Amino acid sequence: MRRVFQGFESMMETRFKRLACGAIATFGVALLGVSACSAQVNEQHVQRVVPSSQAELTMSFSPLVKQAAPAVVNVFTTKVVKQNTSPFANDPFFRRFFGDQMGGVPRERVESSLGSGVIVGSDGVIVTNNHVVEGADEFKVVLSDRREYAAELLIADARTDLAVLKIDTEGEKLPTLEITGTRDVEVGDLVLAIGNPFGVGQTVTTGIISAQARTDVGVSDYAFFLQTDAAINPGNSGGALVDSHGRLVGVNTAIFSRSGGSNGIGFAIPSEMVKRVVDAAVNDGQIIRPWLGLKGQSVNAEIAKSMNLERPMGVLITEIYPDGPVEKAGLKRGDLVTQIDGREVFDERGLKFLAATLAPGEKVTLDYMRSGKLKSVKVTLSPPPGATKAEMALIEGNTPFSGAEVADLSPALADELGRDPFASGVLVNRVLGRSLASRFGLRPGDMVREVNGKVIKTSKELLDIIEGKGGRGSTWAITIERNGRRISSNVRM
Repeated sequence: MRRVFQGFESMMETRFKRLACGAIATFGVALLGVSACSAQVNEQHVQRVVPSSQAELTMSFSPLVKQAAPAVVNVFTTKVVKQNTSPFANDPFFRRFFGDQMGGVPRERVESSLGSGVIVGSDGVIVTNNHVVEGADEFKVVLSDRREYAAELLIADARTDLAVLKIDTEGEKLPTLEITGTRDVEVGDLVLAIGNPFGVGQTVTTGIISAQARTDVGVSDYAFFLQTDAAINPGNSGGALVDSHGRLVGVNTAIFSRSGGSNGIGFAIPSEMVKRVVDAAVNDGQIIRPWLGLKGQSVNAEIAKSMNLERPMGVLITEIYPDGPVEKAGLKRGDLVTQIDGREVFDERGLKFLAATLAPGEKVTLDYMRSGKLKSVKVTLSPPPGATKAEMALIEGNTPFSGAEVADLSPALADELGRDPFASGVLVNRVLGRSLASRFGLRPGDMVREVNGKVIKTSKELLDIIEGKGGRGSTWAITIERNGRRISSNVRM
């Protein structure tokens, strides 16, 4: 029996040696009483020894948490929702004949939500998720020491799912988290997730980076997420993902879950995009995203074989925008972009994200293959050209388009609306309720293709036709494109 116990003791001793010294090598921290162990750690070999003191047995993340946690806050939002008291308020039959009279007296109801945030400016600048603050009327920030502040929304960007708040500290300097890059982050690196899950209060969980460059997560347009197995739950949104040096590597934003709780698959927005949005918020309050002016596709095994590649890699350029950044730099259709600023890319989303972390006018280095040869070129980024939302025209008068807001679909407008920047034509952006355009079936997102036999390429051409024709008894032959389908109809006024 004693021999069996000694064998078990020896086995546990060996496992503990691996745990203690392996942790020291991984964390890279010097703790009291572990110098004898850490001195034996090197890149080639780790000699395992038994913990020799109580200090070695109580290794803890607490020094890291004490450094990082004060810069993580709770974010509370409220909005006032008007609710009709009549049971007929949403019945289309009653509304048609009685209008808003059937709605009764609207009752106001206050909705609250919670999330987390990270202090990135000692003067009270806080970054969080857009979905935490979206639609809210009031914002409150609670610091880790329970002090409360009213907050002002500086910027909210649904495209990246990031928002920036500002609180008035009356000159007091707050603790902050340093924003570091993710270029050196590797799968397996230790991270801490700090936030306010389910509103229970500030909570710290630990895990590793499980994967990088996740672009197939349908959370935002600019997807290039860090994946972690650190427990992230509702309320953690907007909280910090911290590396082993106490620096911000990401903002926690989403989880993959069938139950609503953590299943060990969480996603964080990389710090490069966080820094870009924060800089825009504190400087000019506007995010101008640069673009490369290309459309590309991922390389699968079949394409890789046809191009004599050793493995699937890079983004194959399928279209180039005339006079865009990459065309000016000399790239062509069929070129294979493999890296941007030394970082590998595997799809257009990743390429788009890394370019968007920079500002217009900055230069990036694209590595690409042409005819089997590796090449490199500097590309100067620029904003997408063309009309924006501010230049839309609202059509009036006695026409089927009355009440429709239209504009030429340019790369700039497409970027704002999240549409294909290579598409062109006249876009219906908005349709007023109870307008003629609404009655005749026009919808936001429709593209006007033909009117009375004339192909429409610009909003000016559409407006010219409308000015020359209209009134009672007029007929209109209209062709629109909706979700890739062409729909034609004849309308009589």
